[in-house]
Amino acid sequence: MKKLLLGLFISVVTLPVANASITAEEIDQAAAEVQPQVVEWRRWFHQNPELSNREFNTSARIAEILRDMGLEPRTGIAHTGVTAIIEGGKPGPLVAIRTDIDALPVVEQTGLPFASTARSEYNGQDVGVMHACGHDAHMSMVLGAAKILNDMKAELAGSVMLIFQPAEEGPPNGEDGGASMMLDEGIFAERMPAAVFGIHVGIGIQGGRFAVKPGPMMAASDSFKITVKGKQTHGARPWDGVDPVVVSSQIVLGLQTITSRQVDVTLAPSIISVGRISGGIRYNVIPDVVEMEGTIRSFDSDMRDYIHIAIDRTARLIAESAGAEVDVEIIQGPPALQNNAALTSFVMPALERASGHTVNSIQPQTVAEDFSEYGEVTPAVFVFLGNWPADMDPATQPTNHSPFFDMHEPYLENGVKAFGHMVVDFLNSQ
Repeated sequence: MKKLLLGLFISVVTLPVANASITAEEIDQAAAEVQPQVVEWRRWFHQNPELSNREFNTSARIAEILRDMGLEPRTGIAHTGVTAIIEGGKPGPLVAIRTDIDALPVVEQTGLPFASTARSEYNGQDVGVMHACGHDAHMSMVLGAAKILNDMKAELAGSVMLIFQPAEEGPPNGEDGGASMMLDEGIFAERMPAAVFGIHVGIGIQGGRFAVKPGPMMAASDSFKITVKGKQTHGARPWDGVDPVVVSSQIVLGLQTITSRQVDVTLAPSIISVGRISGGIRYNVIPDVVEMEGTIRSFDSDMRDYIHIAIDRTARLIAESAGAEVDVEIIQGPPALQNNAALTSFVMPALERASGHTVNSIQPQTVAEDFSEYGEVTPAVFVFLGNWPADMDPATQPTNHSPFFDMHEPYLENGVKAFGHMVVDFLNSQ
Protein backbone atom coordinates (compact mmCIF):
# COMPACT_ATOMS: atom_id res chain seq x y z
CA MET A 1 0.00 0.00 0.00
CA LYS A 2 2.82 2.41 0.92
CA LYS A 3 4.57 1.82 -2.42
CA LEU A 4 1.32 2.46 -4.30
CA LEU A 5 0.76 5.74 -2.42
CA LEU A 6 4.35 6.79 -3.05
CA GLY A 7 4.02 6.10 -6.76
CA LEU A 8 0.82 8.10 -6.94
CA PHE A 9 2.45 10.96 -5.04
CA ILE A 10 5.46 11.14 -7.33
CA SER A 11 3.21 11.19 -10.38
CA VAL A 12 1.21 14.01 -8.80
CA VAL A 13 4.06 16.36 -7.92
CA THR A 14 5.68 16.08 -11.33
CA LEU A 15 2.59 17.42 -13.06
CA PRO A 16 2.52 21.10 -14.04
CA VAL A 17 1.21 23.35 -11.31
CA ALA A 18 -2.27 24.64 -12.07
CA ASN A 19 -3.17 28.32 -11.90
CA ALA A 20 -3.35 28.91 -8.19
CA SER A 21 -6.42 30.58 -6.73
CA ILE A 22 -4.52 31.34 -3.50
CA THR A 23 -1.36 33.33 -4.10
CA ALA A 24 1.85 33.31 -2.10
CA GLU A 25 1.31 36.97 -1.31
CA GLU A 26 -2.12 36.23 0.16
CA ILE A 27 -0.65 33.54 2.40
CA ASP A 28 2.10 35.88 3.62
CA GLN A 29 -0.36 38.69 4.29
CA ALA A 30 -2.71 36.38 6.20
CA ALA A 31 0.20 35.03 8.26
CA ALA A 32 1.22 38.57 9.20
CA GLU A 33 -2.33 39.39 10.23
CA VAL A 34 -2.72 36.31 12.43
CA GLN A 35 0.74 36.70 14.03
CA PRO A 36 -0.45 38.60 17.16
CA GLN A 37 -2.99 35.83 17.84
CA VAL A 38 -0.32 33.15 17.26
CA VAL A 39 1.92 34.84 19.84
CA GLU A 40 -0.97 34.98 22.30
CA TRP A 41 -1.67 31.27 21.81
CA ARG A 42 2.00 30.42 22.20
CA ARG A 43 2.24 32.28 25.51
CA TRP A 44 -0.87 30.56 26.88
CA PHE A 45 0.48 27.13 25.97
CA HIS A 46 3.91 28.02 27.37
CA GLN A 47 2.45 29.14 30.68
CA ASN A 48 0.19 26.08 30.98
CA PRO A 49 2.30 23.04 30.05
CA GLU A 50 1.23 19.45 30.73
CA LEU A 51 3.12 16.16 30.63
CA SER A 52 2.60 13.34 28.14
CA ASN A 53 -0.87 11.74 28.19
CA ARG A 54 -1.94 14.38 30.72
CA GLU A 55 -2.54 17.26 28.27
CA PHE A 56 -6.18 17.68 29.32
CA ASN A 57 -6.32 21.48 29.52
CA THR A 58 -4.09 21.80 26.47
CA SER A 59 -6.36 19.68 24.29
CA ALA A 60 -9.45 21.44 25.63
CA ARG A 61 -7.96 24.80 24.69
CA ILE A 62 -7.04 23.53 21.21
CA ALA A 63 -10.56 22.22 20.65
CA GLU A 64 -12.01 25.54 21.82
CA ILE A 65 -9.85 27.49 19.36
CA LEU A 66 -10.79 25.17 16.50
CA ARG A 67 -14.50 25.49 17.29
CA ASP A 68 -14.11 29.26 17.28
CA MET A 69 -12.82 28.88 13.71
CA GLY A 70 -15.99 27.01 12.80
CA LEU A 71 -14.29 23.60 12.69
CA GLU A 72 -15.53 20.40 14.33
CA PRO A 73 -12.64 18.87 16.28
CA ARG A 74 -12.54 15.22 17.22
CA THR A 75 -11.13 14.84 20.74
CA GLY A 76 -9.97 12.08 23.07
CA ILE A 77 -7.79 10.31 20.49
CA ALA A 78 -4.85 8.46 22.06
CA HIS A 79 -6.03 9.86 25.42
CA THR A 80 -5.75 13.60 24.72
CA GLY A 81 -5.17 13.99 20.97
CA VAL A 82 -7.26 16.24 18.74
CA THR A 83 -7.90 16.22 14.99
CA ALA A 84 -9.97 18.38 12.68
CA ILE A 85 -10.58 18.62 8.93
CA ILE A 86 -10.66 21.79 6.84
CA GLU A 87 -12.79 20.81 3.84
CA GLY A 88 -11.66 22.71 0.76
CA GLY A 89 -14.13 24.19 -1.70
CA LYS A 90 -12.54 22.44 -4.69
CA PRO A 91 -11.87 18.76 -5.31
CA GLY A 92 -8.45 17.46 -4.43
CA PRO A 93 -6.50 15.25 -2.05
CA LEU A 94 -6.22 15.38 1.72
CA VAL A 95 -2.97 16.59 3.28
CA ALA A 96 -2.12 16.73 6.98
CA ILE A 97 -0.13 19.05 9.24
CA ARG A 98 0.89 17.78 12.65
CA THR A 99 2.06 19.22 15.96
CA ASP A 100 3.02 17.66 19.27
CA ILE A 101 1.36 19.05 22.40
CA ASP A 102 3.16 17.66 25.47
CA ALA A 103 5.76 19.27 27.74
CA LEU A 104 8.73 17.99 29.75
CA PRO A 105 9.50 17.45 33.47
CA VAL A 106 11.81 20.49 33.59
CA VAL A 107 11.84 23.45 36.00
CA GLU A 108 11.79 26.56 33.80
CA GLN A 109 14.58 29.13 34.33
CA THR A 110 14.02 31.51 31.40
CA GLY A 111 12.70 34.39 33.48
CA LEU A 112 10.01 35.09 30.90
CA PRO A 113 6.97 37.03 32.17
CA PHE A 114 4.83 34.09 31.01
CA ALA A 115 7.19 31.40 32.32
CA SER A 116 5.69 28.17 33.58
CA THR A 117 5.30 27.59 37.30
CA ALA A 118 3.38 24.35 36.74
CA ARG A 119 4.20 21.22 38.69
CA SER A 120 3.12 17.62 38.23
CA GLU A 121 4.06 14.05 39.09
CA TYR A 122 6.54 12.14 36.95
CA ASN A 123 7.73 8.62 37.85
CA GLY A 124 6.45 9.15 41.36
CA GLN A 125 8.32 12.43 41.85
CA ASP A 126 7.06 15.99 42.12
CA VAL A 127 8.54 17.87 39.15
CA GLY A 128 8.35 21.19 37.38
CA VAL A 129 6.77 21.20 33.92
CA MET A 130 8.00 23.26 30.96
CA HIS A 131 7.65 23.48 27.20
CA ALA A 132 11.41 23.06 26.92
CA CYS A 133 11.30 21.55 23.42
CA GLY A 134 9.18 24.11 21.58
CA HIS A 135 5.88 22.27 21.43
CA ASP A 136 4.16 25.49 22.48
CA ALA A 137 5.54 27.07 19.31
CA HIS A 138 4.52 24.06 17.21
CA MET A 139 0.92 24.20 18.42
CA SER A 140 0.57 27.92 17.82
CA MET A 141 2.06 27.66 14.31
CA VAL A 142 -0.34 24.89 13.32
CA LEU A 143 -3.26 26.85 14.74
CA GLY A 144 -2.12 29.93 12.82
CA ALA A 145 -1.90 27.91 9.62
CA ALA A 146 -5.32 26.41 10.36
CA LYS A 147 -6.77 29.91 10.70
CA ILE A 148 -5.47 31.17 7.36
CA LEU A 149 -6.25 27.94 5.47
CA ASN A 150 -9.74 27.77 6.92
CA ASP A 151 -10.36 31.39 5.95
CA MET A 152 -9.29 30.50 2.39
CA LYS A 153 -11.00 27.09 2.26
CA ALA A 154 -13.35 28.05 -0.60
CA GLU A 155 -10.29 28.24 -2.85
CA LEU A 156 -8.46 25.17 -1.48
CA ALA A 157 -8.09 22.42 -4.09
CA GLY A 158 -8.41 19.68 -1.49
CA SER A 159 -8.68 19.34 2.26
CA VAL A 160 -6.40 19.64 5.29
CA MET A 161 -6.26 17.41 8.38
CA LEU A 162 -4.96 19.05 11.55
CA ILE A 163 -3.23 16.64 13.95
CA PHE A 164 -2.56 17.66 17.56
CA GLN A 165 -0.63 14.72 18.96
CA PRO A 166 0.04 13.96 22.64
CA ALA A 167 2.99 12.11 24.17
CA GLU A 168 5.68 12.81 21.59
CA GLU A 169 8.18 12.83 24.45
CA GLY A 170 7.02 9.32 25.33
CA PRO A 171 4.05 8.08 27.35
CA PRO A 172 4.42 7.33 31.07
CA ASN A 173 5.68 3.90 32.05
CA GLY A 174 3.07 1.25 31.42
CA GLU A 175 0.97 3.40 29.09
CA ASP A 176 0.58 3.58 25.33
CA GLY A 177 0.48 6.88 23.49
CA GLY A 178 1.88 9.15 20.82
CA ALA A 179 1.77 8.91 17.05
CA SER A 180 1.52 5.12 16.95
CA MET A 181 -1.55 5.15 19.17
CA MET A 182 -3.22 7.86 17.09
CA LEU A 183 -2.68 5.73 13.99
CA ASP A 184 -3.86 2.59 15.80
CA GLU A 185 -7.04 4.45 16.77
CA GLY A 186 -7.72 5.17 13.13
CA ILE A 187 -7.07 8.83 12.38
CA PHE A 188 -6.25 7.81 8.78
CA ALA A 189 -8.79 4.95 8.60
CA GLU A 190 -11.41 6.84 6.60
CA ARG A 191 -9.16 9.13 4.58
CA MET A 192 -5.43 8.65 4.02
CA PRO A 193 -3.52 11.91 3.57
CA ALA A 194 -1.44 12.12 0.41
CA ALA A 195 1.24 13.92 2.44
CA VAL A 196 1.98 14.88 6.05
CA PHE A 197 4.00 17.97 7.02
CA GLY A 198 5.68 18.77 10.34
CA ILE A 199 7.97 21.49 11.71
CA HIS A 200 10.25 21.41 14.77
CA VAL A 201 12.00 24.43 16.24
CA GLY A 202 15.58 24.37 17.47
CA ILE A 203 18.27 21.80 16.56
CA GLY A 204 20.96 24.48 16.11
CA ILE A 205 19.56 26.13 12.97
CA GLN A 206 20.17 29.81 12.22
CA GLY A 207 17.33 32.00 13.40
CA GLY A 208 14.24 32.02 11.18
CA ARG A 209 15.71 29.65 8.60
CA PHE A 210 14.62 26.15 7.66
CA ALA A 211 16.72 23.01 7.36
CA VAL A 212 15.80 19.61 5.96
CA LYS A 213 17.29 16.62 4.20
CA PRO A 214 15.76 13.74 2.23
CA GLY A 215 15.97 10.23 3.62
CA PRO A 216 16.96 9.45 7.22
CA MET A 217 17.04 12.69 9.23
CA MET A 218 16.34 11.57 12.82
CA ALA A 219 17.19 8.34 14.56
CA ALA A 220 15.13 5.39 15.66
CA SER A 221 14.95 5.44 19.46
CA ASP A 222 14.87 2.22 21.46
CA SER A 223 15.71 1.55 25.08
CA PHE A 224 17.00 -1.44 27.01
CA LYS A 225 17.02 -2.71 30.56
CA ILE A 226 19.55 -5.28 31.70
CA THR A 227 19.29 -6.99 35.08
CA VAL A 228 22.45 -8.82 36.23
CA LYS A 229 21.86 -11.41 38.94
CA GLY A 230 24.84 -12.51 41.01
CA LYS A 231 25.28 -13.91 44.53
CA GLN A 232 25.56 -11.55 47.47
CA THR A 233 28.60 -11.83 49.71
CA HIS A 234 31.03 -9.87 51.86
CA GLY A 235 33.11 -7.37 49.90
CA ALA A 236 36.22 -8.81 51.57
CA ARG A 237 35.46 -12.33 50.29
CA PRO A 238 34.30 -11.93 46.65
CA TRP A 239 35.13 -15.57 45.89
CA ASP A 240 32.22 -16.62 48.08
CA GLY A 241 29.73 -14.99 45.70
CA VAL A 242 29.20 -13.76 42.13
CA ASP A 243 29.83 -10.04 41.74
CA PRO A 244 27.14 -8.42 39.53
CA VAL A 245 28.89 -5.04 39.80
CA VAL A 246 31.99 -6.25 37.99
CA VAL A 247 29.87 -8.19 35.48
CA SER A 248 27.81 -5.07 34.81
CA SER A 249 30.98 -3.05 34.24
CA GLN A 250 32.14 -5.59 31.68
CA ILE A 251 28.74 -5.49 29.96
CA VAL A 252 28.85 -1.69 29.69
CA LEU A 253 32.22 -1.90 27.94
CA GLY A 254 31.13 -4.85 25.82
CA LEU A 255 28.09 -2.98 24.53
CA GLN A 256 30.37 -0.29 23.11
CA THR A 257 32.07 -2.82 20.83
CA ILE A 258 28.75 -3.44 19.06
CA THR A 259 28.62 0.02 17.47
CA SER A 260 32.37 0.39 17.08
CA ARG A 261 33.37 -3.11 15.92
CA GLN A 262 30.33 -5.14 14.83
CA VAL A 263 28.32 -2.91 12.49
CA ASP A 264 29.38 -1.14 9.30
CA VAL A 265 30.02 2.41 10.53
CA THR A 266 30.19 3.67 6.93
CA LEU A 267 26.57 2.64 6.30
CA ALA A 268 24.88 4.67 9.04
CA PRO A 269 25.71 5.91 12.54
CA SER A 270 24.45 4.15 15.65
CA ILE A 271 24.76 4.75 19.38
CA ILE A 272 24.41 2.63 22.52
CA SER A 273 24.50 4.65 25.76
CA VAL A 274 23.99 3.39 29.31
CA GLY A 275 22.26 6.12 31.28
CA ARG A 276 21.50 4.45 34.61
CA ILE A 277 23.18 1.81 36.79
CA SER A 278 21.79 0.84 40.17
CA GLY A 279 22.97 -1.80 42.62
CA GLY A 280 24.08 -2.28 46.18
CA ILE A 281 23.44 -0.36 49.40
CA ARG A 282 26.72 -0.60 51.34
CA TYR A 283 30.40 -0.17 50.48
CA ASN A 284 31.51 -3.59 51.75
CA VAL A 285 28.60 -5.75 50.57
CA ILE A 286 28.63 -7.23 47.07
CA PRO A 287 24.94 -7.15 46.08
CA ASP A 288 22.73 -9.79 44.50
CA VAL A 289 21.48 -7.63 41.64
CA VAL A 290 22.55 -4.71 39.47
CA GLU A 291 20.23 -3.00 36.98
CA MET A 292 21.18 -0.81 34.06
CA GLU A 293 19.16 1.08 31.48
CA GLY A 294 20.16 2.80 28.29
CA THR A 295 19.22 4.06 24.86
CA ILE A 296 19.85 2.79 21.33
CA ARG A 297 19.88 5.17 18.35
CA SER A 298 20.06 3.95 14.75
CA PHE A 299 19.11 4.98 11.21
CA ASP A 300 19.14 1.70 9.28
CA SER A 301 16.38 -0.84 10.01
CA ASP A 302 18.56 -3.93 9.48
CA MET A 303 21.29 -2.47 11.69
CA ARG A 304 18.65 -1.70 14.30
CA ASP A 305 17.53 -5.33 14.37
CA TYR A 306 21.14 -6.57 14.59
CA ILE A 307 21.95 -4.24 17.50
CA HIS A 308 18.99 -5.59 19.46
CA ILE A 309 20.24 -9.15 18.97
CA ALA A 310 23.84 -8.19 19.76
CA ILE A 311 22.92 -6.46 23.03
CA ASP A 312 21.16 -9.59 24.25
CA ARG A 313 24.03 -11.86 23.15
CA THR A 314 26.75 -9.64 24.61
CA ALA A 315 25.08 -9.31 28.00
CA ARG A 316 24.26 -13.02 28.27
CA LEU A 317 27.68 -14.32 27.29
CA ILE A 318 29.57 -11.93 29.56
CA ALA A 319 27.30 -12.85 32.47
CA GLU A 320 27.64 -16.56 31.73
CA SER A 321 31.44 -16.30 31.71
CA ALA A 322 31.32 -15.04 35.32
CA GLY A 323 28.66 -17.43 36.55
CA ALA A 324 25.98 -14.74 36.71
CA GLU A 325 22.51 -14.66 35.18
CA VAL A 326 21.01 -11.84 33.15
CA ASP A 327 17.62 -10.62 31.94
CA VAL A 328 17.60 -8.37 28.87
CA GLU A 329 14.59 -6.31 27.82
CA ILE A 330 14.56 -4.25 24.61
CA ILE A 331 11.79 -1.64 24.40
CA GLN A 332 11.23 -0.60 20.80
CA GLY A 333 10.43 3.06 20.20
CA PRO A 334 9.66 5.02 17.04
CA PRO A 335 11.50 4.15 13.82
CA ALA A 336 14.01 6.43 12.14
CA LEU A 337 12.43 9.52 10.64
CA GLN A 338 12.69 9.15 6.86
CA ASN A 339 11.81 12.21 4.80
CA ASN A 340 10.26 11.25 1.46
CA ALA A 341 12.78 12.37 -1.16
CA ALA A 342 10.26 13.59 -3.75
CA LEU A 343 8.20 15.46 -1.16
CA THR A 344 11.33 17.03 0.36
CA SER A 345 12.40 18.35 -3.02
CA PHE A 346 8.89 19.62 -3.69
CA VAL A 347 8.62 21.73 -0.50
CA MET A 348 11.96 23.51 -0.91
CA PRO A 349 10.50 26.55 -2.75
CA ALA A 350 7.75 26.87 -0.13
CA LEU A 351 10.30 26.92 2.70
CA GLU A 352 12.46 29.46 0.88
CA ARG A 353 9.48 31.77 0.35
CA ALA A 354 8.49 31.43 4.00
CA SER A 355 11.93 32.38 5.37
CA GLY A 356 13.41 34.51 2.59
CA HIS A 357 16.53 32.33 2.71
CA THR A 358 17.93 29.25 1.02
CA VAL A 359 17.04 26.09 2.93
CA ASN A 360 19.98 24.83 5.02
CA SER A 361 21.37 21.34 4.61
CA ILE A 362 21.60 19.30 7.79
CA GLN A 363 23.32 16.16 8.99
CA PRO A 364 21.25 13.28 10.41
CA GLN A 365 20.28 13.97 14.02
CA THR A 366 20.61 11.24 16.66
CA VAL A 367 17.64 12.66 18.58
CA ALA A 368 14.30 11.03 17.75
CA GLU A 369 10.76 12.08 16.81
CA ASP A 370 7.69 9.87 16.52
CA PHE A 371 6.56 11.92 13.52
CA SER A 372 8.40 9.06 11.81
CA GLU A 373 5.33 6.87 12.38
CA TYR A 374 3.32 8.90 9.85
CA GLY A 375 6.04 8.45 7.24
CA GLU A 376 5.68 4.69 7.63
CA VAL A 377 2.18 4.84 6.10
CA THR A 378 2.22 7.83 3.72
CA PRO A 379 4.77 10.29 2.25
CA ALA A 380 5.90 12.76 4.91
CA VAL A 381 8.43 15.52 5.41
CA PHE A 382 9.67 17.05 8.66
CA VAL A 383 11.69 20.27 8.74
CA PHE A 384 13.59 22.27 11.35
CA LEU A 385 13.12 25.99 12.03
CA GLY A 386 15.79 28.06 13.81
CA ASN A 387 14.38 29.58 17.01
CA TRP A 388 17.02 32.02 18.33
CA PRO A 389 17.37 35.62 17.05
CA ALA A 390 19.36 35.90 13.83
CA ASP A 391 22.24 37.78 15.52
CA MET A 392 22.83 34.91 17.96
CA ASP A 393 24.98 31.90 17.19
CA PRO A 394 22.68 28.91 17.84
CA ALA A 395 25.70 26.84 18.87
CA THR A 396 26.12 29.08 21.93
CA GLN A 397 22.45 29.11 22.97
CA PRO A 398 20.49 26.70 25.19
CA THR A 399 19.36 23.63 23.29
CA ASN A 400 16.06 21.76 23.27
CA HIS A 401 15.24 20.28 26.70
CA SER A 402 17.22 23.00 28.49
CA PRO A 403 15.45 24.95 31.28
CA PHE A 404 16.54 28.10 29.39
CA PHE A 405 15.12 27.10 25.99
CA ASP A 406 12.99 29.77 24.32
CA MET A 407 11.35 30.67 21.01
CA HIS A 408 12.02 33.99 19.26
CA GLU A 409 8.38 34.81 18.62
CA PRO A 410 8.75 36.72 15.30
CA TYR A 411 9.80 33.42 13.70
CA LEU A 412 6.43 31.87 14.51
CA GLU A 413 5.22 33.76 11.44
CA ASN A 414 7.79 31.90 9.31
CA GLY A 415 6.36 28.60 10.53
CA VAL A 416 2.79 29.64 9.77
CA LYS A 417 3.82 30.75 6.28
CA ALA A 418 5.73 27.51 5.69
CA PHE A 419 2.73 25.36 6.57
CA GLY A 420 0.51 27.54 4.36
CA HIS A 421 2.86 27.46 1.38
CA MET A 422 3.56 23.71 1.64
CA VAL A 423 -0.15 22.84 1.83
CA VAL A 424 -1.30 25.17 -0.95
CA ASP A 425 1.61 24.24 -3.25
CA PHE A 426 0.85 20.58 -2.81
CA LEU A 427 -2.90 20.93 -3.35
CA ASN A 428 -2.32 23.12 -6.40
CA SER A 429 0.01 20.52 -7.92
CA GLN A 430 -2.97 18.47 -9.17
